[in-house]
Amino acid sequence: MSQLLTVAKPRRNTELLLLILALGMSAMANALVNLNLDHNFDNDFYTQIAILGGLALVFHIVLRFKAKYADPVILPVVIALNGVGLAVIHRLDITSGDSAATRQWMWTSLAVVAAIAVIWLLRDHRILRRYTYISLLISVVFLILPLVPGLSAGSVNGATVWISIGPFTFQPGEIAKITLAIFFAGYLSSNRDLILLAGKKIGPLQLPRSRDLAPMIVAWLASVGVLVFQRDLGSSILFFGLFMVMIYVATSRVSWILIGVGLIVVGGTAAYQIFPHVARRIDVWVNAFDPEYIGADYGSFQVVEGLFGLANGGLFGTGLGQGTSDKLPVANSDMIIAVIGEELGLIGLFAILCLYALLVARGFRAALGTRDAFGKLLAVGLSFAVALQCFIIIGGVTRLIPLTGLTTPFLAAGGSSLLANWIIVALILKISDAARRPIDVPTSNNSKPTNDQPLKEVPSP
Repeated sequence: MSQLLTVAKPRRNTELLLLILALGMSAMANALVNLNLDHNFDNDFYTQIAILGGLALVFHIVLRFKAKYADPVILPVVIALNGVGLAVIHRLDITSGDSAATRQWMWTSLAVVAAIAVIWLLRDHRILRRYTYISLLISVVFLILPLVPGLSAGSVNGATVWISIGPFTFQPGEIAKITLAIFFAGYLSSNRDLILLAGKKIGPLQLPRSRDLAPMIVAWLASVGVLVFQRDLGSSILFFGLFMVMIYVATSRVSWILIGVGLIVVGGTAAYQIFPHVARRIDVWVNAFDPEYIGADYGSFQVVEGLFGLANGGLFGTGLGQGTSDKLPVANSDMIIAVIGEELGLIGLFAILCLYALLVARGFRAALGTRDAFGKLLAVGLSFAVALQCFIIIGGVTRLIPLTGLTTPFLAAGGSSLLANWIIVALILKISDAARRPIDVPTSNNSKPTNDQPLKEVPSP
């Protein structure tokens, strides 16, 4: 006889209500753009709202059938971020004459369909553990592709991270962060006991054995390789930071963090001394307001204009469409946070940051609730990848750290980033479904719970 010990509610109706609010926010943002810029409410306006609403509704229905216990907050948060990003890109197109919004709508549709396919086809996230080393191989191939003659799109804003296929360009490194997270989760969950074997002890720190340092050295060399050959500081930090966090979660040893920080300091110092493009990034960051750097090629004009825009927005903002973003280079991608900060003000910018914080927190909650080590590590890794990417680009825009070429997840124009981040959302939803799903535990009058079938409540928000 099987008795259900806990009852977890699917909460799909809660998700539907939140989706309506998110879609309403997106529609309102688009409407304000059109009103403030005296742009007609043409058929495109209603068509685009209908497309986003239709995609969200289909995703919601698929979750009801394929992952009905998935977190009810994640999808509405992502729809809200994606919708606001589309509205801001549309606003920039009106004043610049570009057609980036059309491309972003196309990529949004493709990304949501890809995420739905992941939910539909991936029966259990633990299946991905079988492909641990295949994921590593795929990651290496994706990172090498931008350097292959015939496929490489050349240097774009100083970085060689794009490939060109016909009329389309794609950044394979965005997908590589997913496959790397799968590899790290599979490797660390399978080899955790070996990694935890005692090494030398220095004071209160228990250092790992030298043979167990190999994965960290490989990750460090890979991140340095991205920095050297592709000249992409942002991706380099993202890949190494991803591994650092996942190995700390797997082992709970501070020594790994200290070793990683040491490798970062050594690698960063050497890169500053050896590679001119790295030194240039640091110098521009330190001397951003120096007239010599403001007027130079690849100088600090972009950062300074972004800071002036943020200051101009004040607390409440100038209003969508009423800012000075016409002067801002690549406003719809690298600097979209500066546009939002100016036109929605500090309050609007904090609201966006709260949505990101909520998304990452729900990912960590899924990691805490799931019962397998691989799922825990994968959810943490994917959630942290989104958080670190936000920190790197927003920190660069606000001059907290040097500006890099990463995109702001779901907001900025960029098809490959949008596709990768929607796939991340789908994987986190599958893990959260496993975490919140009730457990059937066989019980009888004479039986007692075992370690394999614990009587514990299933986490349910």
